[in-house]
Amino acid sequence: MKSTTEYLTFHLPARMDFMNITPEVERIVAASGVREGLVLVNAMHITASVFINDDEPGLLEDYKKWLEQLAPFDPSPARYRHNRTGEDNADAHHKRQIMGREVVVAITNGKLDFGPWEQIFYGEFDGRRDKRVLVKVLGE
Repeated sequence: MKSTTEYLTFHLPARMDFMNITPEVERIVAASGVREGLVLVNAMHITASVFINDDEPGLLEDYKKWLEQLAPFDPSPARYRHNRTGEDNADAHHKRQIMGREVVVAITNGKLDFGPWEQIFYGEFDGRRDKRVLVKVLGE
């Protein structure tokens, strides 16, 4: 079995934003030489996410609005106990929990085996600093 590991680093300037990382994952899969297998893509930070969905700008804006309604940014310690530790990012932890930590995608004939419109996204909920994403390819 072959195995390839690569770390991607992202620094999104906005506190909350999404980035389509499918081309980078496709590049890593192609370089791995794996024809049949799996790729794991996971955010290595507790205020960031990796998820699969449609790359449609309206949908991504809807996610931002929806997540902000569910877990509004509020740096004060009144709303979130976590912020009593001196942090101001409790909302980001909640948003990550909702959007998920990782995705696993099948590799068939050397390509990501997606359904229609599926793309891999990095989700940032406490931006403005470097964060890493692990991409691990396994297979034959």
